[in-house]
Amino acid sequence: EKVVFYDDFTDTPVGDFPAGWNTTASGEVVTTNLYPGNWFKMIGAGGVLVDGGLNLPENFTIEFDVVGYPVEEENTFFEYGFYLYSSQNTKDLDEGGAVPGLNGGVKMTFGYRATYSAYNMEGYTINGEKEDAVMEAGKKYRLSFWVQITRLRVYLDQVKVFDLPKVFEAGLKINMMRFELWESGNPMISNFRVAAGLPDMRNKLLTEGKLVSYGIYFDVNKDVVKPESYGTLKEIAKILNEVPDVKVKIIGHTDADGADDANL
Repeated sequence: EKVVFYDDFTDTPVGDFPAGWNTTASGEVVTTNLYPGNWFKMIGAGGVLVDGGLNLPENFTIEFDVVGYPVEEENTFFEYGFYLYSSQNTKDLDEGGAVPGLNGGVKMTFGYRATYSAYNMEGYTINGEKEDAVMEAGKKYRLSFWVQITRLRVYLDQVKVFDLPKVFEAGLKINMMRFELWESGNPMISNFRVAAGLPDMRNKLLTEGKLVSYGIYFDVNKDVVKPESYGTLKEIAKILNEVPDVKVKIIGHTDADGADDANL
């Protein structure tokens, strides 16, 4: 529905640590001959957080491009963590803000496998692992997270890795996201976007007569729909199948990138 936080690190000089983030490890904005744009390369062991947390609604999404790399070149695998949790102190940089007894959340790892481990005030609740969700070093992926109150869906590119309907306790307000770094590997990220999720699409379309979606993306200068658009398109298709007599007009626009004449 609207973007809450976005960073493609173009406003940060190469070699600097990006504003809006904080860490107990290290990091810098870099360019790479592998992929275009600026990338936030995380370095060392510790945590990297969106500084001060975010005021998030019950329904939100997180998406970012990520390239993983081993800390030591001779290693053949890497692993890093990504945590979503509720914290009473959004200035707490230690992992102590992401453990049982302090509200709740879920810890996930990515790299040579994908895992999750959820917890609440009492202790750890559920955990799981998907061994075939492998990320190769040096290859770019799109990681996407969709939170709907108690439910969490996780996608690696267009493939759903986890779908956990009761991973968060009802009423839990997620306000922190954290990359956890170990000696086994670090990520570099770009196009980090947090957005408030759409309300019930079916109800909005049928009651208001229109639906504005920012979840449909195309390749640059092409009519090819990107894989991260599939979730939104499936939701809209579901509505149209359920109410086949509804007639719709589809309107789209270019973005502001590139020359005005070309966009026109």
